[in-house]
Amino acid sequence: MLRTGILNPRINSLLSRVRHTNTLVIADRGFPFWPQIETVDITLVDEVPTVLQVLEALVPNFIIGKAWMAAEFREHNPPELMQAFARMLPSIEFEPHVEFKLRVPAAIGLIRTAGTAQYSNVILESA
Repeated sequence: MLRTGILNPRINSLLSRVRHTNTLVIADRGFPFWPQIETVDITLVDEVPTVLQVLEALVPNFIIGKAWMAAEFREHNPPELMQAFARMLPSIEFEPHVEFKLRVPAAIGLIRTAGTAQYSNVILESA
């Protein structure tokens, strides 16, 4: 029985299939559903868990090479939240939300959270 780290078996299975340069999406509750991508929905109630909380849980065991976020995130959220993401991610490339979503179908999977911060979705590329 696992006692530490990621305890969710579906997330563990998804993470174990991410290889070098593969991508993984961590999305907020409002992000569209993508039927062609395996989605692990871990929403419970608003803000439990958030995208940032999932990132905090993944970072110790997931080597992130690159990260993408929507440029609109910076326009709709407080600087403190941006700083929190910047502490978790080695480098963030911002692009328009429409372009961000074009990257999603190539991902190995998507983890849907209950985060409510607008445009807080992130695509992680494994190093």
